Amino acid sequence: MSGHSKWATIKRKKGAADAKRGKIFTQLIREISIAAGIAGGDPNANPRLRLAIQKARAVNMPKDNIERAIKKGTGELGGDAFEEIRYEGYGPGGVAVIVEATTDNRNRTGGEIRHIFSRFNGNLGATGCVAFMFERMGVLEFDRAAVDADALMEAAIDANARDVVEDLETITVQTSPDAFNAVKEALESKSLTAASAKLAMVPSSTVKLAGANAQQMLKLYEALDEHEDVAEVFANFEISDEDMTAATGA
Repeated sequence: MSGHSKWATIKRKKGAADAKRGKIFTQLIREISIAAGIAGGDPNANPRLRLAIQKARAVNMPKDNIERAIKKGTGELGGDAFEEIRYEGYGPGGVAVIVEATTDNRNRTGGEIRHIFSRFNGNLGATGCVAFMFERMGVLEFDRAAVDADALMEAAIDANARDVVEDLETITVQTSPDAFNAVKEALESKSLTAASAKLAMVPSSTVKLAGANAQQMLKLYEALDEHEDVAEVFANFEISDEDMTAATGA
């Protein structure tokens, strides 16, 4: 999936450098609040909250913002009540797409997500229409140029990771959801810090796209990713580096 991996790398770099900082803060505040509401405000006893706080600190979110988000989640402070919702559908060329969002207005968000799908030759489907094509996993992505591949492979094996997947630009360590935090912390203890670490929906197979379908799929992916309520977008497309460069200029 070199094309898809390259797109993920482009998105990471773009997100770290551009004006999406506001959206990143918004989504992390929502994630912290939801995590605290589900399993309490102590990050030592709440792995999901601990990961969300780590992500917030990585983008220099002020401590006060984090603490307020935790208190909103536990009910100590009032505020909007957010819920998690998943949308499933198809993109150009039959690509399976999963959108994970947080919203305080299910009807508004659903209508806007449906409109984005239709704008870029996609269709929003019923719940469960594509989820069977994906598996929930912990995913830790490392930039190949910034890590010793042999050391990472050895450390991942020692930490009981499920798999290590390599391509030209990245090395990805995959874990079961339950083992994600333990593997992440084991790697970090050996100074192996991932460029991206999250629970993700990993496709069991991919759809190869080219030409107009490839360009439309990337536009759909980016439009969904930029929506304020969208936390994650997962899709099973595969695009050549040549088509990726033509579509993104990167």
